[in-house]
Amino acid sequence: MTASQLPPSAPRADHPGEAKAGPHRYHVPEGGLPPQSRVMTGRAVFTEAYAVIPKGCFSDILVSYLPGWEQTKLWLIARPMTGFSETFSQYVMQVEPGGGSETPEPEAGAQGWLFFTEGEARLTIDGVVYQTSSGTMAYLPPGARWSLWAAGQAPCRFHWIRKLYEAAPGIAVPEAFVQNENDIAPVGMAGTNGVWATTRFVDPADLRHDGHVNIVTFQPGGVIPFEETHVMEHGLYVLEGKAVYKLNRDWVEVEAGDFMWLRAYCPQACYAGGPGPFRYLLYKDVNRHPRLRGAGAFGR
Repeated sequence: MTASQLPPSAPRADHPGEAKAGPHRYHVPEGGLPPQSRVMTGRAVFTEAYAVIPKGCFSDILVSYLPGWEQTKLWLIARPMTGFSETFSQYVMQVEPGGGSETPEPEAGAQGWLFFTEGEARLTIDGVVYQTSSGTMAYLPPGARWSLWAAGQAPCRFHWIRKLYEAAPGIAVPEAFVQNENDIAPVGMAGTNGVWATTRFVDPADLRHDGHVNIVTFQPGGVIPFEETHVMEHGLYVLEGKAVYKLNRDWVEVEAGDFMWLRAYCPQACYAGGPGPFRYLLYKDVNRHPRLRGAGAFGR
């Protein structure tokens, strides 16, 4: 099935499923292959505590393909690895016009977050149709039946983050939602006068969610003023701007298109470099006990 074969029932601008476009521009991979004349040394780093995948690594020879997806390629930038980050996977997806999938998620119990950075898509979740645009965030709870087809004349690009949902006694499974970041007021961190703010798609007190995907924004000169050291794992994809990031023992320069992958307890801080805002898509696992037995734990 292609997008042109889908029934013309996408929501209008006044439909509750409509995702509005906004002023932000997000970095998307250029693909291709560097010329033979280019110096090979770049900024890629893989250590015991973190990894940095710079935007120059998003070349066509490193793309992957998925069963059940048509006219689609992706860069797989995070996956569970023993001894490293173990809770999530993250893809940078590129779906050509007419491409997509009727059965995108093969794993029972997986939840997903889709953040759209370019192009348009027709996203159906449990029979409800949404027309997405850049800035749209969609949450897909475990067990949701969903499909996605590129709906415009240009490729649809988005991040797809996946995590097995961890049920908790007495806690309901969260419902699906589709929002646009431009409809959400960022929340400034206390005492920062708004130079450090977070766009939250979920209330942090909502214990139904065992993972958060937010957008963090620093204005030029803004800082994380201490070395955060905590149990949450992170994936940070830089959407806009540049900064100097403290990762474990190292200061690393990062810019739009770079990805940082942090294991639990990796010390982290940053200075935003300007001249514009520094913004990144942030994943973290939250709101659950650590496992003491079974996979990823020491007990039997």
